[in-house]
Amino acid sequence: MIKVILHLLLIFLPFKLKRFFYKKLFNFEIHTSARIGMSLVMPEALYMDQYSSIGNFNVIKGVTKVTLGLSASISNLNWISGFPINTNSLHFSDQSNRVPALILGDHSAITNRHLIDCTDTVTFGRFSTFAGFRSQILTHSISIVDSRQRSGPVIIGDYTFTGTGSIILPNSFLPNFSVLGAGAVLNKKYNEEYFLYAGNPARPVKKLGCDAVYFNRKTGFVN
Repeated sequence: MIKVILHLLLIFLPFKLKRFFYKKLFNFEIHTSARIGMSLVMPEALYMDQYSSIGNFNVIKGVTKVTLGLSASISNLNWISGFPINTNSLHFSDQSNRVPALILGDHSAITNRHLIDCTDTVTFGRFSTFAGFRSQILTHSISIVDSRQRSGPVIIGDYTFTGTGSIILPNSFLPNFSVLGAGAVLNKKYNEEYFLYAGNPARPVKKLGCDAVYFNRKTGFVN
């Protein structure tokens, strides 16, 4: 409870003071050029590289590790949570290798108003954009066969674009240089790059050109 209260108090501090206390109290590693807005940021470990940022009104909790690479960003109003390890709960007790973590590669971006479940690891590759709003990533579900909670990681590849209102389920992989269409449901691992994946369940529906400017950006920001 004391830890929660400290995090709540830090929300309202100017960034320089916030960074000082995050380092002193929680051993967070935050570059001087990184920024955190008015957000509740409560992972066990946080690493923020140069020019990375976390915007306003985000909640990050129940996660072992959060890593933001160079110029990576989490915008506003996102709910990012996981089921902690080392608890007395029976949930996931047979999955000893589970790591509740969020990893953003260099120049990757999570935009606004998304729900990301980090019960297992969620990885965003370099120059990826989790775009639009109201998309979901789920890394856990109930196994009907075993009648138990089960988790699995999600990987979003390099130079990918995820459309608004998408749902990504456990053990899914969106390949590098691909697009997940708006409203799609990704429920498996694909390997074919330079494709538009769309539908429910998502499948490759259109080949994309490797010369597309989006797939060849040198900076993550899109005008």
